Amino acid sequence: MKNPLAPFIALLLIFSQADSLLAQTMPKEELIFLTSEWKGERFPDGRPRIPDDLIRRARNIGIEDAWTVLNNEGYTCQFEGGWKMVNDTPVVGRALTARYMPSRPDVEKLIKERGKQEGRIGNTNSWPIDMLSKGDVYVADGCGKIAQGTLIGDNLGNSIFARSGNGVVFDASARDLDGLSEINGFNAFVREFDPSYLKDEVLMGLNTPIRIGRAIVMPGDLVLARKEGVLFIPAHLAEKVIVTAEFIILRDKFGVSMLKAGKYTPGQIDNQWTDAIKQDFLQWVEKNPGEVPMTRAQLDEFMKKRTW
Repeated sequence: MKNPLAPFIALLLIFSQADSLLAQTMPKEELIFLTSEWKGERFPDGRPRIPDDLIRRARNIGIEDAWTVLNNEGYTCQFEGGWKMVNDTPVVGRALTARYMPSRPDVEKLIKERGKQEGRIGNTNSWPIDMLSKGDVYVADGCGKIAQGTLIGDNLGNSIFARSGNGVVFDASARDLDGLSEINGFNAFVREFDPSYLKDEVLMGLNTPIRIGRAIVMPGDLVLARKEGVLFIPAHLAEKVIVTAEFIILRDKFGVSMLKAGKYTPGQIDNQWTDAIKQDFLQWVEKNPGEVPMTRAQLDEFMKKRTW
């Protein structure tokens, strides 16, 4: 027997699908699904919350070492270069993503009306800023737009830094370079600086997957931005990447000390270590605990799995 409610149910489905197509924010359940390999704490919006200690330690690792770990894991679309910066300060933190597209009056009108009902204030390029928390990095896909693609100036830059204590990564431009450079500790990775105001751009995605050049970025990714470029590390791989990079740094420090002491040759240090070198390394670690950034348990676990 035909369900008499079928037409009503079908109508509800149509409206619910239309609403999801218009929504700027990804549903929490979908974000959790797409980042399901992350097993740790999450923000209320569903973003993975990489621990503050890992964020702190990530500031001391290099792009090359972290990239190598990701590449070996099969993550080959996580790096993008070719940036201009406000200063040389690295930007490290959890990604809060935004996607901008060319505007059209009907769509922008709907988005702004709904945003007003949700309590959002100002132009849509200020909405992601209102969501920032300490340690976040505002990452925006602005389609590489330069003229009239300036997502922030010094006013919004100050607001971003006040909320996040961090910088931004924009596949777009920024304005007010002098004012931005006066924000102590702030940095912006952008395609260019331009004096124009933002025009004909509207926010079409907030906390959704975005593309930055040749890289894919998920909300909650660990952002590692340095002079070489920007690396987006999936949250579930953050600890592995950091510990591996830290071990490489530790191994290099030991190697330099042995070379300076004349105990081993470069050929011995740069090739697979003998049991004697491994033992000397462990003794060196015991004598230099301040050089070890990870816990001893993490170091021991890592060394069990590593091919020397």
